[in-house]
Amino acid sequence: MVMDVDVEGGSLGPYQDRPRTFPNMRGKSYNPLVFRILMRINVRVLFVILLIALGVVFYIGARTSPIIVFVFSICIISFLVSMHLAKWVLAKDEGPLEMGQISDAIRDGAEGFFRTQYGTISKMAFLLASVIFCIYLFRRPTPQQEASGLGRFTSAYITVAAFLLGALCSGAAGYVGMWVSVRANVRVSSAARRSAREALQIAVRAGGFSALVVVGMAVLGIAILYATFYVWLGVDSPGSMKVTDLPLLLVGYGFGASFVALFAQLGGGIYTKAADVGADLVGKVEQGIPEDDPRNPAVIADLVGDNVGDCAARGADLFESIAAEIISAMILGGTMAQRCKIEDASGFILFPLVVHSFDLVISSVGIFSIRGTRDSSGKASFEDPMKILQRGYSVTIVLAVLTFGASTRWLLYTEQAPSAWFNFALCGLVGIITAYVFVFITQYYTDYKHEPVRTLALASSTGHGTNIIAGVSLGLESTALPVLVISVSIISAYWLGQTSGLIDENGIPTGGLFGTAVATMGMLSTAAYVLTMDMFGPIADNAGGIVEMSQQPESVREITDVLDAVGNTTKATTKGFAIGSAALASFLLFSAYMDEVAAFAHEPFKQVDIAIPEVFVGGLLGSMLIFLFSAWACSAVGRTAQEVVKEVRRQFIERPGIMEYKEKPDYARCVAIVASASLREMIKPGALAIISPIAVGIVFRIFGFYTGQPLLGAKVVASMLMFATVSGILMALFLNTAGGAWDNAKKYIETGVLGGKGSDCHKAAITGDTVGDPFKDTAGPSLHVLIKMLATITLVMAPVFL
Repeated sequence: MVMDVDVEGGSLGPYQDRPRTFPNMRGKSYNPLVFRILMRINVRVLFVILLIALGVVFYIGARTSPIIVFVFSICIISFLVSMHLAKWVLAKDEGPLEMGQISDAIRDGAEGFFRTQYGTISKMAFLLASVIFCIYLFRRPTPQQEASGLGRFTSAYITVAAFLLGALCSGAAGYVGMWVSVRANVRVSSAARRSAREALQIAVRAGGFSALVVVGMAVLGIAILYATFYVWLGVDSPGSMKVTDLPLLLVGYGFGASFVALFAQLGGGIYTKAADVGADLVGKVEQGIPEDDPRNPAVIADLVGDNVGDCAARGADLFESIAAEIISAMILGGTMAQRCKIEDASGFILFPLVVHSFDLVISSVGIFSIRGTRDSSGKASFEDPMKILQRGYSVTIVLAVLTFGASTRWLLYTEQAPSAWFNFALCGLVGIITAYVFVFITQYYTDYKHEPVRTLALASSTGHGTNIIAGVSLGLESTALPVLVISVSIISAYWLGQTSGLIDENGIPTGGLFGTAVATMGMLSTAAYVLTMDMFGPIADNAGGIVEMSQQPESVREITDVLDAVGNTTKATTKGFAIGSAALASFLLFSAYMDEVAAFAHEPFKQVDIAIPEVFVGGLLGSMLIFLFSAWACSAVGRTAQEVVKEVRRQFIERPGIMEYKEKPDYARCVAIVASASLREMIKPGALAIISPIAVGIVFRIFGFYTGQPLLGAKVVASMLMFATVSGILMALFLNTAGGAWDNAKKYIETGVLGGKGSDCHKAAITGDTVGDPFKDTAGPSLHVLIKMLATITLVMAPVFL
């Protein structure tokens, strides 16, 4: 597969004496089709269309619930705030001409790859949508659907529409993440020439724009889908569907988001790390030239990778996390309200949407709390960026506690259990504390201000082997504390929910699972600010590359190096945050799967007995899936990196003038190699993740049919899901933390300790960083998505296993 990007035909003339200009690699500017259509419409006409669309949305919301109107209002306000942030960032100058030329090349490479990658993903999404439609046409409806008159054809259409909308919104979230990063990087580079604090503020606000749009789209998409189905199906009217059953129709949305996020993370992760590894192995290790040196032919591919892997993919990842958590919590809230005979269940169902609406508000406050300074003395007076970011996070946490308590009192108060709302507020507090502790633990293991990374750096002084051993052992050790925190939070939240006073018609407490769902919402109640910190990382990394390639003074590079090191830590903490929330969300989705199977089977399905051989085998297959998926993802990076290494070596041999600045490297060739290889390599692990649970469920369903075990397929899939979740959490924690620690151990040595840049210790640290690259940016983040996608795909395909 060849990437249709126009940078390959760039003009690459001979170098001047250490030039400060970059080859003109610009092709045709790219905008998505919808943007091109909108740009051709008259502004007044567009304004009228927008007003009509808003009127329709609010009309549907008003016919559904005042809560939905509130959610719509907050989302639209947050979009206006994000537009203000974008306008503020884009108003900053791009610096000298050479900086703009480098940024243009990065932008074209990223947009070209995005266009090709998402073109491939969209074709696969339509193919899968056709399969889902056929399956739903022949599946058995639930008793609730039969009672409401919801036929197979309508159910199939609803599921496919939700799937495609989720996929579309997830793709848009990825594009937004990339769009801002390729425009903010050069502005951060330019600001670093004046003030470190200004550069930090631009990077944070650029990340904040992306974060607010991603979270706002996730909330607004589900809210519009819920309200549309509510009005279209006449929910709660005589003879129609009950509102407590409506959230199950949204499962397709979560599956669509997971599907796109998985391939975006895989493709982007393979791209960014293959380019990074290839550039480091030949440039830093073999040739001894600095990172992001303009003589390295793979440097543009590396900088493009930061945008498509860390920005576009992470935007889709967090979008999917929030969507999966909202839908699972809505399902559990509706189920609990039905069992407890609560008259107005809308508060329990819509609670997740309100929590994330408040997330948009409080995260905006946290983003705006990070201000610039008039002092332009640069690095000397520069406060530690991590402390500045943590202050903003602390502001967001405090506001999250207050708004979460207010939300529970507003929506979860019921006369059947007057004190239940307070218990659920405590569940939310458990989740918020869990998020904060997760961020702290990950920072402890990945920031070179703390002992683990410094010990890892010291291990580099005795060679490459000891660096690898120390990094692997650090990653393995780092799984312990997060697992303990997750365990305590799940049990605490479940116990608080069980003792809330909500009981079913038999007098049995039923609030435990919903309590866990509320804790998950608490953990993700600051998701927009956490995503802001994550987006800050690749923007700072790109800014450092632009500074290096445009040969700015060393003082400017020192500022961007500090921001880059902090960005590595924020990216690692976000991954820890993501895997913690994925663990809780997967537990909820697993419970929702059990409830759905019970509804289709017309019999209780409350436990899975792993003493049954077939069920135990399902668990083994689930664990094996995690290891095989990780292996394929890492090997894909290795194979693609080999192609990059061969190309870079070839250019250094065939163009000896490159090292003396007499010839220009062919950057575009490396961009094209990495793009086509990453698109090719993402298919196999992605297909494994989608096909495995469906194949296992169908095979054991057939086996159960002939052995008199009608629910065997569903039980084996449940076991597979359970074991895959546990194995995936541990594997992701290990991969993310080990990779982040290796990266920052290298950064620590580059500050001048243990011999500094170019020393044997530094070369050993580069080896560790190279090993850790596919761990932390390809396999690890993909596992976040994988375990949630396994849960959503089993929810969508549950009827096939019966």
